[in-house]
Amino acid sequence: MNKLKIILNGIVRDNPTFVLMLGMCPTLGTTGSALTGMSMGLATMGVLICSNCAISMLKRFVPDQVRIPCYIVVIATFVTVLQMCMQAWLPALDKLLGIFIPLIVVNCILLGRAEAFAARHSVIESVCDGIGIGLGFTLALTLLGAVRELLGTGMIFGFGIYPETYGSLVFVLAPGAFIALGFMVALFNSVKKHP
Repeated sequence: MNKLKIILNGIVRDNPTFVLMLGMCPTLGTTGSALTGMSMGLATMGVLICSNCAISMLKRFVPDQVRIPCYIVVIATFVTVLQMCMQAWLPALDKLLGIFIPLIVVNCILLGRAEAFAARHSVIESVCDGIGIGLGFTLALTLLGAVRELLGTGMIFGFGIYPETYGSLVFVLAPGAFIALGFMVALFNSVKKHP
């Protein structure tokens, strides 16, 4: 299978946020700003690449009866390593993302890709899938966070675009996440159908 095609499929055709509608908890919970959205996406991408690689290497040794628990243990191991590294070197970001870092373990994107792709393909293809799906997730969260931050505060990545007094508070709050996501999913699917 073409490695570039695998990566591009994860960004466009199988985008976890805009097409597959997976990982909605971190999508809605961490996209109050472009920075937190991008950070959550990159954290998830790192775990996804590592877990896909490990699961692809271990697939021959894992009996079918226990494969799901084994995949969860692999994913949880990488999430624990990620969280420990963030607490050591990026404590402010760890505090900003809070509970959403440990919740990567139960993010259905990771278990879904482990079951659907990594358990059936080579290590290199599984890494490419992790990169593609991870990039698609990161781009979606960053874009959603940027839209919410711009409409809510008039800033993107902390840089002022227009005065904050013109921002709409609803986009900073939880309902704004649903509204912005709905419009972005519709726009993404419309553009995807009519290139």
